[in-house]
Amino acid sequence: MALEISGFSFEGPFASTDDLMDRSGVYVIVGSTASGYSPVDCGESAAVKSRVSAHERATCWQRRHSGTLMVAVLYTPGQQKAARVAIEARIRRDFGFPCGKI
Repeated sequence: MALEISGFSFEGPFASTDDLMDRSGVYVIVGSTASGYSPVDCGESAAVKSRVSAHERATCWQRRHSGTLMVAVLYTPGQQKAARVAIEARIRRDFGFPCGKI
């Protein structure tokens, strides 16, 4: 399944970090709603699975969404950190997440 976020096609969303790969990419934490998914936060990492599995903002995500939290990911092989940061910044501008900053 694919999830369109800010013009990018993300894989998922995945209910478990076991389904993620430890590759570079941009991730979006989404909450499952009756009408689909609601973005809660986003970030970038050279190792998405490790980053999301032990994220310091997980408590904020849980406070912001009472339902099931999932992860959508856009893997970015061959792109440098600057490209991932630019994608994250665009998504943050589009949604104005209360958790975290660039």
